[in-house]
Amino acid sequence: MARLAAALLLVLCLAAPGAEALGMNWGTQASHPLPPKAVVQVLRDNGIKKVKLFETDPAAMSALAGSGVEVMLAIPNNMLADLAADAGKAKDWVKRNVKRYDFDGGVTIKYVAVGNEPFLESYNGSFIRLTFPALQNIQNALNDAGVGDRIKATVPLNADVYNSPTNNSVPSAGRFRADISTLMTDIVKFLAKNNAPFTVNIYPFLSLYLNDNFPLDYAFFDGGATPVNDNGILYTNVFDANFDTLVAALKAVGNGDMPVIVGEVGWPTDGDKHAKSSYAQRFYAGLLKRLAANTGTPARPNTYMEVYLFGLVDEDLKSVAPGNFERHWGILRYDGQPKYPMDLAGQGRNTMLVPAKGIEYLPRTWCALNPNARDLSKLGANIDYACTFADCTPLGYGSTCNGMDTAGNASYAFNAYYQTQNQKDAACDFQGLALPTETDPSTATCNFTIQIQTGAAAVHGRSSGAAVAVALVALLLQLLALW
Repeated sequence: MARLAAALLLVLCLAAPGAEALGMNWGTQASHPLPPKAVVQVLRDNGIKKVKLFETDPAAMSALAGSGVEVMLAIPNNMLADLAADAGKAKDWVKRNVKRYDFDGGVTIKYVAVGNEPFLESYNGSFIRLTFPALQNIQNALNDAGVGDRIKATVPLNADVYNSPTNNSVPSAGRFRADISTLMTDIVKFLAKNNAPFTVNIYPFLSLYLNDNFPLDYAFFDGGATPVNDNGILYTNVFDANFDTLVAALKAVGNGDMPVIVGEVGWPTDGDKHAKSSYAQRFYAGLLKRLAANTGTPARPNTYMEVYLFGLVDEDLKSVAPGNFERHWGILRYDGQPKYPMDLAGQGRNTMLVPAKGIEYLPRTWCALNPNARDLSKLGANIDYACTFADCTPLGYGSTCNGMDTAGNASYAFNAYYQTQNQKDAACDFQGLALPTETDPSTATCNFTIQIQTGAAAVHGRSSGAAVAVALVALLLQLLALW
């Protein structure tokens, strides 16, 4: 009876509305990316049925074939110019990246994301004139290919494309940004015409990161913040306020009922004083509970919300221009291990995610400062060199490895480089300042990593006959598409 009850509880949790609505961003900017088959397996093991890719990676698409995982496939910003200028190139892109995988047992593509946050003010208008024509050409190409009724083009936009006036900074006063108001109206009308959703990325963490005076509790969902009163409607968290500001902006242009996808939302775990696992756990616990209950927002109460968490795995090659936290958004570590308890079904259970399986590591060897080194005059230059080619963001202020002494900082930097270089002997010398060691230099708060092995041989396990057949069919169709 106990086993039956446990099994029923698991089925109910996996069938919760929040689990159905939940998607995941799968980024691959890592020196040692997890094998795609292992990633798809970890998605399925954790009941994640939707994924967003930032580009068409053939290995990822092959791994997704036959999985049943729904895919939002993205087009990078650097391709927008070509796709905007030439409808033929848009048709070719759809042929090679959508139609190629669109067959029974192939990849379940649901959306094409045209660009990623192309109207960020930091881009200085680089994509202002490119995004809408690229969106039009891609959707028209999908329509011409006979898949436009079930595969929709959308544009993931940053939340800075809308705001409320400073003299009435409440969600109901939301409008699209003045400099792109006409453009945003055109995009919204085009999306509506094609029954496509509006996609927005919302980051409560950034509200906290960018403003030292931002109230901490307002970034979370557990009710500790002083509410914002919007004509009698009380907003207790910035996520709801942000989302409803968008709803007001859509309403102002005549499309208040347009479906909205949250394309990215998450919380990093390192690289800043507010980027830590305890905060990430708190944030996700509140978000997932609301998704499971279909809580919605004050402007759209009791409503199903489609959300893609950002992101699945840490990426040690991401640009840190926005901040050191950029490499630490994953709910899983670089090796596919969960960072903290997280109940994706939103039932509040203190449970860990299912980790990636079959991952192999490099030997348990670290690189550390040579204790017998005498001339330390070149130590700074060697640390700088190591951190130029490896991820040293955990050493920054407020991060997990901040506060170590000089020897600790040097050892961390040397080991990060050593692991990135697959533990090559020459990668642990640094002009005689470093030595390999089999003693783990990690501290209570600072983990000195051992990297994973990469490549096809890194994950073991036999493929089923069905999986092999799907892969062969996919390969054959790819070849025919290129013929």
